[in-house]
Amino acid sequence: MALSVDKKRSGLQQRKEARQGWVFVSPWIIGFLAFTAGPLLFSLYASFTNYDITSRHDWIGTTNYRNMLFHDPLFWKSLWNTFYYVIFSVPLTTLGSLLLAVMLNRKIPGIKIYRTIFYLPSILSGVALYILWQMLLTPGTGLVNVVIGWFGVEGPAWLVDPAWTKPAIILMKLWSVGGGMLLYLASLQNVPEQLYEASEIDGAGVIRRFWHITLPMITPVLLFELITHMIGAFQIFQEGYVMSSDMNTPGSPMNSLLFFNLHMFTKAFKVFDMGYAMALAWFLFVVVIVLTIINMVLSKYWVHYEGGDNR
Repeated sequence: MALSVDKKRSGLQQRKEARQGWVFVSPWIIGFLAFTAGPLLFSLYASFTNYDITSRHDWIGTTNYRNMLFHDPLFWKSLWNTFYYVIFSVPLTTLGSLLLAVMLNRKIPGIKIYRTIFYLPSILSGVALYILWQMLLTPGTGLVNVVIGWFGVEGPAWLVDPAWTKPAIILMKLWSVGGGMLLYLASLQNVPEQLYEASEIDGAGVIRRFWHITLPMITPVLLFELITHMIGAFQIFQEGYVMSSDMNTPGSPMNSLLFFNLHMFTKAFKVFDMGYAMALAWFLFVVVIVLTIINMVLSKYWVHYEGGDNR
């Protein structure tokens, strides 16, 4: 009898604790439903309508998606510009961060000062940074072209020549690789020293130690950086909006800086074709998800976790 009473009391206590738990997490659940899941589902529905923010909200089926693929030349232009940026910026910024971390992973006097100096550019962001780089990349008088001129090379018209606008943006991104450098630096310092000592006894040189010990040990961080950099690169927007040669024509010159998100923004808030803009957003979402899944599947062939379990 006493055992039955204890079980009943225990059950009541567990239900009480469960209710209290739901009460504590309810603000997050309500916020998620109201500000994340709700708008997400609404945007999916609106992508099949002619929603224009003000009045129209008629179901038009897949018209937005068909117009996107077959009747919007700027869709393909913006998609190409974005893929160009992703293909070149992600490997270059990843490699730059890794090389910088390797160089700063030294036990020498003043190394913390150097780490701080190289990290500082990564905390700068916003319109002020883009205006600064517009000044640095000004043809003729910009500091970048002045430095190039010291070597007898005539610098290009970075943000005026359509052939050089995207390389200019990539160059600007390389300036702020210090954020990724910190992650690589932390992972490098976690590599066991015993592995390096054993390899030195076996006669392995610096390159072989890096290729066979350092790189495999930091591949989980490398995978994380590749995926996050890729997702961030697909979301590029401010650079094309602020650094256009003509502020009245975002993406100029000749739409060379018309990135996918900028095209989406134009459709949503300048043309007020919100349904079409949401179709663009879902297309980009699917692209990023597919590429992320591909990276995760391929990671089992080159990412090494502790214990030898590649998962």
